[in-house]
Amino acid sequence: MDLVLQHWSQVAAAYTIYLVAVISPGPAVMAIIAASISGGRKTGLTLAAGVFAGSFTWAVAAALGLAAVLQTYAELLYALKIAGGFYLLYLGYKALRSALRKEETPSTRAMNKQQNSRQVFLRGYAIHLTNPKAIFAWVAIISLGLPANAPASAVAIIVGGCLLTGLTVFTGYALLFSTEGALNAYRAARRWIDGAMAALFCAAGVKLLTARL
Repeated sequence: MDLVLQHWSQVAAAYTIYLVAVISPGPAVMAIIAASISGGRKTGLTLAAGVFAGSFTWAVAAALGLAAVLQTYAELLYALKIAGGFYLLYLGYKALRSALRKEETPSTRAMNKQQNSRQVFLRGYAIHLTNPKAIFAWVAIISLGLPANAPASAVAIIVGGCLLTGLTVFTGYALLFSTEGALNAYRAARRWIDGAMAALFCAAGVKLLTARL
């Protein structure tokens, strides 16, 4: 704990970087919003849990030094980048199909509300796990916030604090966009909202596919 207090400015900087990154409307946040307004609170929270699990995976990898090792294997990171880019394009395609439907049928509404929780969770997990930028973000956080030979307690404070922030933000988005007002707004402007989501997912997919690692 004394070591953490001595380097509190570094710890605070790591927290700030993570907070800015997790609040920014990236693919994971867009997916949580889309799931919440179309499928309701349970769907939104389930997908948020999947995103959090992906973040937890990379946090542990970074803390153990595995993410830094991954950076030396460009082929693996390149494969993750390609997989993540095409997955975002797939989500964009699904949103576009929904936008092109003139009316939301009762069966479609039921399907949105009763989606398989396991599939929704894995969708959120896949979005975050196939994003190489998540690896680099956690490596930067660990590198910036922890001095050399930091004890396990310091690692726990950095990783635990950031993960708690992420969980709060992800679930907050799910709760906010699954309110009755958000659902009513979605029903009134479903095609426009789905069209916007399709454009955002496709743009994020193209950006990921064309970005340099």
